Amino acid sequence: MKFAKIVFYVASAFGVLVVTPLYFMFDLFGRQDPPPITHPRFYYGFVGVVLVWQFVYFTIATDPERFRPMMILAALAKGSYVATMLVLYLQGRTSAVQAATGVPDALLMVLFVAAFWKTRAVEKKLSGA
Repeated sequence: MKFAKIVFYVASAFGVLVVTPLYFMFDLFGRQDPPPITHPRFYYGFVGVVLVWQFVYFTIATDPERFRPMMILAALAKGSYVATMLVLYLQGRTSAVQAATGVPDALLMVLFVAAFWKTRAVEKKLSGA
């Protein structure tokens, strides 16, 4: 259970540190990778949803046994970005450098699955199975 707590606390802290600055970088993306974003509601909506997920990870960390089912959804959330980056790269629609932004999420996805399985072992011990 300690493993799951550490994984989800670290994921939450890392996510907040990485995602929060995106609120202040809207114009930067258009300058670095034209054309500029023309639908700010999608950009800010994405950033907001991702930021909320960081607090979901924090919540899981507070009681991994209780929130164990959420670990699978957390892994799927990370996997959705990883899959998106992989598909875009394979289609030639993004560069390798941009696709590599999925690597931390891939690592976290693996750690989330590991936390899920390790928490299962604790759950079995507690139930006497």
